[in-house]
Amino acid sequence: MKAFKLTAAAGIIFVLTACGNNTEEMSAWEEIEEEGVLTIATSGTLFPTSFHDEETDELTGFEVEIAREAAERLDLEVEFSEMGFDGMLTSINNGQVDLAVNDIDVNPQREEDFLFTDPYKFSYGSMVVREDDLSGIETLDDLEGKRAGGAATTIYMQISEHYGAEGVTYENVTNDTYLRDVENGRTDTVLNDYYLQTMAVEALPEIDVTVHPDLFYHPNNQAMIMDQENTELRDNLNEVLEEMHEDGTIRELSEQFFGGQDVSEEPDVDFADDETFTFE
Repeated sequence: MKAFKLTAAAGIIFVLTACGNNTEEMSAWEEIEEEGVLTIATSGTLFPTSFHDEETDELTGFEVEIAREAAERLDLEVEFSEMGFDGMLTSINNGQVDLAVNDIDVNPQREEDFLFTDPYKFSYGSMVVREDDLSGIETLDDLEGKRAGGAATTIYMQISEHYGAEGVTYENVTNDTYLRDVENGRTDTVLNDYYLQTMAVEALPEIDVTVHPDLFYHPNNQAMIMDQENTELRDNLNEVLEEMHEDGTIRELSEQFFGGQDVSEEPDVDFADDETFTFE
């Protein structure tokens, strides 16, 4: 009788152990696969990489469409959550989104806390200034004492403050707000990505500003950013991004959104300062 009870108990233990094995935690990638949805943070206000089409009000842009195509190739739906830059990193950390796309620079300090895919955009910094006097800026050192508009924690705001500018920070606003404030003297300049700024200035010709013709700095590249533990997602995205480079999809999207320019190739530019900035 005792032997029977022991055998039965052993059987119960076996069943419980087997059940325990079936309830092991899934990886982040397995959860994404099971749900069939990739959740992505973006601003929706950064033309031409993430913005709303004037006619349809549909969210679109260079990185938005790269993300949509990458998700499709991974057999996933995509859901975008629009927010400011600070919110993107917070949302990645707390698991509200899987990744973010918003012209986010890859730099060593961010790489300590996050994972990046391989880059799909290569660029450098420029300045929007008033057209009549270039806002009195001839060199990067002339930023000392100027008022520079931008989002609070972007690399470009930190570069402007590095050279002595006073930062004037905004929440998640559109380009016309930044440019009009330079025009009317509320600010003197906006430091940001060259391609984004040239497109913004061309799209708003009624605002009397220009991209500084002589000051280029901070060569950089951009990629998708995600939680440091999400290596499977990073690897799977890299695989489809490589396909998209090879079949010309990323080049075609670049030419579509950047006025015929190919941002997927490293630029040949003389930089006023090629210092590698490693701010957060």
